[in-house]
Amino acid sequence: MERRFGKPVFVTGPVLVEPSPLAPEDRWTQWPGGFKPGSVIFCAFGSQNFTEKNQFQELLLGFELTGLPFLAALKPPLGAATIEEALPEEFQERIGRRGVVHGGWAPQSSILSHPSVGCFVSHYGFGSMWDPLMSDPQIVLVPELCDQTLNARLLAEELKVAVEVEKEENGWVSKESLCKAVKSVMDEEDEVGCLVKKNHAKWKERSKS
Repeated sequence: MERRFGKPVFVTGPVLVEPSPLAPEDRWTQWPGGFKPGSVIFCAFGSQNFTEKNQFQELLLGFELTGLPFLAALKPPLGAATIEEALPEEFQERIGRRGVVHGGWAPQSSILSHPSVGCFVSHYGFGSMWDPLMSDPQIVLVPELCDQTLNARLLAEELKVAVEVEKEENGWVSKESLCKAVKSVMDEEDEVGCLVKKNHAKWKERSKS
C-alpha cells in the first residue's frame, strides 16, 4: 500500500477497550454473583437468529446437561415471537434459578468481566472477537456463517485458545456435543482445557502490550 499510494502506512490493529464495571445493584451483577467464581456459562449470539426452533432448544438443553449455572442472551428462533414460547417443555421448571434465558440486549463485555463467569459460548463473528480474548472466561465456539467458521478455525486450531463444538454430519449441534465442549474448558483436569486456558492467558497478555 505504501508503494501504491506513496504514503506511509501505520498498522495499529483494533482498539481494545477495558469493559466498564457494573454497579453492584445491576441485575447482571446480582444474578451471577450468587454462584461461585468461574462457574457460570455465558452465551451470546448477538443479532443472529436461529433458523430452527429445534436447534435453539437443543442449545438450551446442552446448557442444562452441563449442570452448571448459565445465562443465555439469545434472540427467539424464527417462528417464535418471544423467548418464553420457544423454550423446551418444562425447561424453566427444571432449571429454576440456575439458568436465565434473556431475549434482549445484554452488556457482553461487562458480563464477561464478572468473576463468576467462567465460559463464553458464541458464534464468534467479527463483532464478538475481541471481548472474549481480553477477558478471563474460556471460549467455546458454535460458528454458523462463513466468517464465523474462519474465525473459529483461527482460534481453535491455530491459536489454540478455544474449543469448537463438534457438529453432526448434517451441521446439527447436539446437546451432548455442546455439553462436552463446555465441560472440556471448565474442567481443570482436562488436557484440552488446560492447553486453551494457558494459551488464552498468553494472548490476553500480548493484546494488552
